[in-house]
Amino acid sequence: MDMDIPVGRATIDRQWAELGNNVCGMLHGYRDASAIAAHFTGAGWTSRSSSWHGYELETTWCHLEIDPIEGPAVLLNGTIAPTHLDDLGRLLASFGLRYELELSDENNDLVREISPVRVDTGVPR
Repeated sequence: MDMDIPVGRATIDRQWAELGNNVCGMLHGYRDASAIAAHFTGAGWTSRSSSWHGYELETTWCHLEIDPIEGPAVLLNGTIAPTHLDDLGRLLASFGLRYELELSDENNDLVREISPVRVDTGVPR
């Protein structure tokens, strides 16, 4: 399944792109990143193939790369406007995905982690 959408749509705002990678996580129960990319494109995100099995996903407040790994699971990492971490979690939940997300600051220190399975304390463990 080809999930490439034209590049001219929904690119991340420059102020967030300059942050560098600050979000990472896992999407559990999937082996095929294209199925996940299809969910995002259905929600209006831009999607393009980045490797044999991986995808880049983008909107004005987030740029993600997803790649399948052993498990089955899909690794997620990229850049997000920090105020939108909960929005990303809600979006993943609306797709029916089990996920874990971590937000880091500019020094790569863990700031927050969220998961539908754990209660978000806002404090790293």
